[in-house]
Amino acid sequence: MSNIIEITDFLAPELDVYARLSENQLLHLHEPERGIFIAESPKVVERALDAGFIPISMLMEKKHITGEATHLINRCNNIPVYTAEPSVLTQLTGFQLTRGVLCAMYRPNLPTVTEVCKHARRIAILENVMNPTNIGAIFRSAAALNMDAVLLTPACSNPLYRRSIRVSMGTVFQIPWTYLGDEYADCPSTSIAQLKELGFKTVSMALTEDSVSIDDPTLMAEEKLAIILGTEGDGLAASTIADSDYTVCIPMSHGVDSLNVAAASAIAFWQLGK
Repeated sequence: MSNIIEITDFLAPELDVYARLSENQLLHLHEPERGIFIAESPKVVERALDAGFIPISMLMEKKHITGEATHLINRCNNIPVYTAEPSVLTQLTGFQLTRGVLCAMYRPNLPTVTEVCKHARRIAILENVMNPTNIGAIFRSAAALNMDAVLLTPACSNPLYRRSIRVSMGTVFQIPWTYLGDEYADCPSTSIAQLKELGFKTVSMALTEDSVSIDDPTLMAEEKLAIILGTEGDGLAASTIADSDYTVCIPMSHGVDSLNVAAASAIAFWQLGK
């Protein structure tokens, strides 16, 4: 049985998590236990539910209660389903991008690096990638192009920020991921050593004098690869490049010396995920 609650005032406290709490506040909302995140659009909410994430409440246009979101409501075990007139909901920043359905969900307990990599053949490592749009785009490419997992350094933008989830089209729920230990931020070689212990050859995506082409036959023949992508602008840390087994470049023309990290990830995953 559904628990439909109509909201008539944009300032109603029930809308706080959707309208007034920052990403950082959502991240730490229930500490010392766990925070929450917001999934947007019916498709993204469905992917989160399919992956086992636990819903807290939903917010949607009235027309979706008996329409596009009916099956989602039925899956959510009588959680509060808030609804309002368009004049109220359109006050939410970006609501036009949500296709009229939002869902607050508990954040998961993250697995260990060893658990994430246990059965993986190809993984992506993101070093200090700070733009949530890039994070979402990289996850979408990773899921589509045969990456088995994603690891992030602590300085990366959180994959469960709203923009990251939206840009990824919910693929952040479909591909295993976790953070590397805090030591990685200060000493990248520590985590590279851990990956090597797990049997991975590490691949730094960077333009250096000793870079090999992304289609190098020796590289392609490696059984397990960890593909490392660096922060916007500065790229990878020098120590990361120095400690990697390979430094790899994408051949480019017209004097272009670099690609956006999300674009570079798609090319690297397509080639190295074969």
